[in-house]
Amino acid sequence: MSAERTVTVTEVVPRTLDSVTTDSLDADRWLSRRYSADDTGFTRLNMVTSVTGSIAGADGTSETITSPTDRMILRAVRANADVVVVGATTARTERYLLPAHARLAVVTATGDLDGVRLTRPGRPPALVLSSRAHRERVHARLAGAPVEHVTIDADEQLDPRAIVAELRERGLPRVVCEGGPTIATRFLEAGCLDEICLTIAPALEPSGAAFVSPSRPRDATVAGMLVDDCGFSYLRLHPRDRVGASSR
Repeated sequence: MSAERTVTVTEVVPRTLDSVTTDSLDADRWLSRRYSADDTGFTRLNMVTSVTGSIAGADGTSETITSPTDRMILRAVRANADVVVVGATTARTERYLLPAHARLAVVTATGDLDGVRLTRPGRPPALVLSSRAHRERVHARLAGAPVEHVTIDADEQLDPRAIVAELRERGLPRVVCEGGPTIATRFLEAGCLDEICLTIAPALEPSGAAFVSPSRPRDATVAGMLVDDCGFSYLRLHPRDRVGASSR
């Protein structure tokens, strides 16, 4: 889809029917208001999927199933976050670079960050999160890399609750996880997600890994929904069994 095309985005949940065009001077602010986050601590998942459940298009990345509106929402979500958490496989596949405002935290068991752009003028280094069991391997692979290696007390895979706790200890309470499916599922299963921001693309891609694969059915409340005139939907879902849900 051409990034130059002007798209109209309309809010249908809540049913305000307010709308904005993507070329409007107010568009970024309009979206940012709808994706604001609690400064005291908030954990989100932000991903894109086709209607057939694929997280990638023909090129093997999310780039071919995204849209101009989705990219604007990504900016809004990141602007309302202190740190972006992503699995190393996704970081390599999508060729991540340091966000403009939030910190980047990459979860890895190997330290393989090939293709990830780890430097950006004026930005602090990426955090690389690994378990105690993988510390030496990751440390050796990262030798000389411009990153901050953080070891979390775990035997094998990292518990998302421990990840969030570590980031909050570092003054990074507003967390957005950007996948991939494995880490997204772990965050959901751990009850860590306050909100799921999901872009649904009107694309019939061959179905691969779903953006999450829960072990059981889970209820969620639709906190917000936008649609655009290209057929994309943008959901904000609140899992009902998230930790602390009853107190929010």
